[in-house]
Amino acid sequence: MSGLPSFRAVMLMVAAVLVVTAAAAGVVIVLDQDLVGTTRGTAQEPVRRPRPQQQAQTPAPRLDQMVPTAEPVKDFGEGGPSVTVTPPRVLAVAAGTVPKQTRFRLGELAHVQKVIVVDAGAVKVSGTPLNLLAVNPAEFRSWTPQPVADQPAVWSALTRGELVADAAAMRKYGMILGAYYQVDGGPRLRVAASASLGLHGVDGIISADLGRSLGFAQGVAVLLHGKEGKISQAGVKKLLGKGSQVVLLDAAARTPKRQQQRRQPAEQQVTVGRPRSYLELYKAAATRCPGLSWTVLAAIGQVESGHGRNNGPSSAGALGPMQFMPATWKHYGVDGDGDGKKDIWSPYDAVPAAADYLCANKAGQGGERLRKAIWFYNHSWDYVNKVLAIADAYAKAYA
Repeated sequence: MSGLPSFRAVMLMVAAVLVVTAAAAGVVIVLDQDLVGTTRGTAQEPVRRPRPQQQAQTPAPRLDQMVPTAEPVKDFGEGGPSVTVTPPRVLAVAAGTVPKQTRFRLGELAHVQKVIVVDAGAVKVSGTPLNLLAVNPAEFRSWTPQPVADQPAVWSALTRGELVADAAAMRKYGMILGAYYQVDGGPRLRVAASASLGLHGVDGIISADLGRSLGFAQGVAVLLHGKEGKISQAGVKKLLGKGSQVVLLDAAARTPKRQQQRRQPAEQQVTVGRPRSYLELYKAAATRCPGLSWTVLAAIGQVESGHGRNNGPSSAGALGPMQFMPATWKHYGVDGDGDGKKDIWSPYDAVPAAADYLCANKAGQGGERLRKAIWFYNHSWDYVNKVLAIADAYAKAYA
């Protein structure tokens, strides 16, 4: 991980199946074969047998077509007053910290109405290089597109030390909402939201506090708001000096009108907190436990509840899509989607909690450790063999 590599490089701104079978110990494993609800708890808890009442067997669609169901997120203050945005027209990166006097002079340029200076740097996240801005959420909010500024969950995520990734970067690098990614030489970052930020060359934003801990260069990135298409690129570059990079975010407004008419409006979207399918949910949750395959979580989700289609309660009192006992949930329950709740019935909380439970029992180490961790989930070696066989089938189906 590096705090500030060459900013010429940092800111190059111009730019399964319905039924799947697998052989395991001579037995054919059929995905979605049953909707048996087994349970787990601590190692001291007795093995509980499947609930006597089972739903009729139903073929499952692909996991990437199954949408987890939970109550809509309601605790982020939707419906509050809208933020008045001042969209940036120019983004510039200086070779060093921009002095206060230079900031004043930038604000005095013709057509400039507002200036903000923030920290910036580049990191490698799980080997993928990302260019990030490190911002004060309260100050930076008005510099984002209206849908982003109006989504309180985005700004709550930043204050929690999480990453808000640009939607284009999410697609380019195959990042998954809700997943944890390892910063080379630094902490693990959760991708809490995906948003179209409109900042060319910027892959995401984090909080200023987190940026300082990562060694980001302080006060090197400048955003200017003013009359669209009028702020002087040359004037900005002259004030920032040698080695600075300047990008016109309003380039479309500077082209001839006939060319403007051919341009498509920029896509604006905000996705917060929740993976869009069970496949993404299992993959995101597995990143909580380095070494754990998402297919193991998917197999357990299949055996326990048919991916949320038979949530209980079981005859033993287990609840939710991953069939936790309430007492175990008190210890391992998590708020997986950042909505302020630890909901045993919500797959967005239950699947990450299952990953944590398995990880606490050394599942990430694989081999016999993984088998034992699955055994702790339900005290039956037949259950272990079944889960691993289904996991293998998922791996082949989604290879």
